Amino acid sequence: MGAPAVAAVIARREREVVDDFRAAGALAPATAQPYTAIGLGESLALKRLRDRAVIREAAPGAYYLDEEVWAAVRRTRRRIATMILVVLAVMLLGVLMKTFK
Repeated sequence: MGAPAVAAVIARREREVVDDFRAAGALAPATAQPYTAIGLGESLALKRLRDRAVIREAAPGAYYLDEEVWAAVRRTRRRIATMILVVLAVMLLGVLMKTFK
């Protein structure tokens, strides 16, 4: 499996974790819940979201989704993807211009 496919699987799993928090209503410190109540176990996606402060610990063992941070993470990922596409397009244009000279 290639790197883009792995990245897509990780991103999908992160969205599923976020959806699980939304479905459980764990969206603020006051509504934080343990992973077991949300139906989650430890996973790479959950760890990545905790590391980025998308999933925050309100009290020992009680977690919630920080929607603002999640939106910021998604915006950053879109900007990075856009820049990669722009760089690839410029490189392709350069190759095509050199080919047709």
